[in-house]
Amino acid sequence: MKIITTPDKRLREKSEKVRVIDDEILDVIAKMRKLSLDWEAEHPYELSAAMAAPQMGVLKRIIIIRDDMEDKKNASFTALINPEVIRAEGKIKTDYEGCLSVPSIYGMVPRATKVRVKAKLEDGTEVRIKATDELARTLLHEIDHLNGILFIDHIKDVKDAFYEMDDKGDLIPVDYDSKIAGNKKLWGEE
Repeated sequence: MKIITTPDKRLREKSEKVRVIDDEILDVIAKMRKLSLDWEAEHPYELSAAMAAPQMGVLKRIIIIRDDMEDKKNASFTALINPEVIRAEGKIKTDYEGCLSVPSIYGMVPRATKVRVKAKLEDGTEVRIKATDELARTLLHEIDHLNGILFIDHIKDVKDAFYEMDDKGDLIPVDYDSKIAGNKKLWGEE
């Protein structure tokens, strides 16, 4: 398996609910963890914070979230099955987002700073999560994937909203007209 990228149409499809957590689902989760870490190993300036099953072409409602987004050495992830946003609230904050499935492009995305999510863990335990700031942003980003939504879809004000990473790991502005607007591959129109 590999991480799929735009314009792959599967990234725009809604994922199916997981009915039974069986060996097949646990195998999908294991592959997601491996792919996330493999991607990270190839991108020295970036952290693989999370991933959704559709990003490897599996249209199931499964996401993984890194347990410690501050420590790249901590490679553990928590899997959330059938995650559902109960409430998104708080201030709307615009901040940088990137995506394993939208290579080389970052954007300034507005998101709620607080979110409540319900989901199941790998062992079937139902959990409710109250998240703020970066964790809230990450959860919202990944749950969007389960509904066929990419972070670029949330960017309304395109002026100075898109960036790319240079070879030193710094984000630099991208000219919207030449690199974004007409890029049919980015928008999945090919």
